[in-house]
Amino acid sequence: MAPMKSLTAVAVLALAVCSQVVSAQQQQHVFSDVQTTIADNSPLGDLGNWFEDALEDIQEAVEDVRKTVTGVLEDAYDNSQKEWLKVFSHPAFPEYSMRYKKPALCDPDVKQISGYIDIDTDKHFFFWFFESRDKPASDPLILWLNGGPGCSSLTGLMMELGPCSVNDEGTDTIINKYSWNNNANIVFLDQPLNVGYSYGSDGASNTNAAAKDVYAFLQLFFQEFPEYADLDFHVAGESYAGHYIPAIGEQIHNNNKGKFAVSSLAAHQNTLADINLKSLMIGNGLTDPLIQYKWYAKMACENNYGPVLDNSTCKQMEANYPACARLIQNCYDNGGVFSCLPAAMKCNKDQLQPYQQTGMNPYDVRKKCEGGNLCYTILESVKKYLNIPEVKKELGAQVDTYESCNMQINFRFQMAGDWMKPFHLALPPLLEDGIRVLIYAGDADFICNWMGNKAWTLELPWSGQKEFAAAKDKTWYSDLGDEEAGEVRSVQNGNFTFLRIYGGGHMVPYDQPENSLDFVNKWIGGKALA
Repeated sequence: MAPMKSLTAVAVLALAVCSQVVSAQQQQHVFSDVQTTIADNSPLGDLGNWFEDALEDIQEAVEDVRKTVTGVLEDAYDNSQKEWLKVFSHPAFPEYSMRYKKPALCDPDVKQISGYIDIDTDKHFFFWFFESRDKPASDPLILWLNGGPGCSSLTGLMMELGPCSVNDEGTDTIINKYSWNNNANIVFLDQPLNVGYSYGSDGASNTNAAAKDVYAFLQLFFQEFPEYADLDFHVAGESYAGHYIPAIGEQIHNNNKGKFAVSSLAAHQNTLADINLKSLMIGNGLTDPLIQYKWYAKMACENNYGPVLDNSTCKQMEANYPACARLIQNCYDNGGVFSCLPAAMKCNKDQLQPYQQTGMNPYDVRKKCEGGNLCYTILESVKKYLNIPEVKKELGAQVDTYESCNMQINFRFQMAGDWMKPFHLALPPLLEDGIRVLIYAGDADFICNWMGNKAWTLELPWSGQKEFAAAKDKTWYSDLGDEEAGEVRSVQNGNFTFLRIYGGGHMVPYDQPENSLDFVNKWIGGKALA
């Protein structure tokens, strides 16, 4: 057993050398252990004295190394902290902290904040905030989330609705005059973990866990920047955000009412901001898969822009739907991964693969897929710009490489059975309590098409269902675009609205920048769309 004891002592010694937190007293204990071990077990007799002398020399050398390493690490820590204006935490979330700086990129004429919310030492979510160009002290605040799951919200910033767009070369940005921050403060959050500039280990692999992190982020943000805490607050996003947004809305609303899922929040209730949640806006989202998957065949063969598939393929998709529906219903009823994963595998194969095999853009039935798996060449420009060292330094980004989408995250969410879960059921309690909900959809998108989105809004079980189903579709006229831009259906008080947007693909603000700003400004301003 002696060799094991010697090995243990030497291993502890090695750790001591490499750590800045091991004291000289602790190191002395380690050396004494090594000396005793050698003296007790050495087969070399008097040579043990030689080991003692040698160990004294080694100890002096190790102490010099320890001081050097400690100094380097302390300098590195000090320098990293100097990058940030402030690092702080929240009493209700002791494992969370936030650090930030104030960059001057994209739109230097407005106040900006960028940084990270950190969870313990190994989870780091990136955010980038822009004040309104109009009245930041009173204009609403919008949280924007892209989907995927696993795609960066900086795609929304740089390609769709942010204060700037990246140029084709990916070397600089251009001011976006139709940015949603024209009349709103807006924050872009890279979540879940390892998306965009966010990084770490053991991140969320399901929507509800991601929603808890978003709520913590909002609490830390409002603690540090109370000037935004009382503003009207809206959560907006697209695609898989059709999962995220109902869950986030539910989390915020329940906590506002004191219905905490964890006792630690209840114990610190007086430290929590009452988030002024006014509405949710979901664009081309995946929210109620059971109904939405039924409409893929019709969208592929009977959309307004011309069929993508032949009739026989669409008929086969329709014939395959009942089996798909049974699996999704089983997921809705049971909720476990072994109920939900088979539904995703079967339904995606039967309803999505036929389209994907055509080479057409699943986000826009009018276009070929170009520029890689995401089908837009501009995303390569976004990636190139956000990997410029000077840009990363200005923002405080701490990843080696920015990627628009992380397909490993996408895979993790699918394998967790999250894809087919019924997040539409989180909406009725919010509607009943007066939280407004806008479902909008560009009518050229296939993957989360307007037909399926309209269908589930008509069947959503809530007290206004009959009124909404009986309502008429009306023309939406865009004042900014000066045109008939779509059609809208709403209950009388406007709290639940579906908006079909002509000429918009999966990413409506990219295809229809003027018209998207028109509906957003009307919606957050409490004005009717028709």
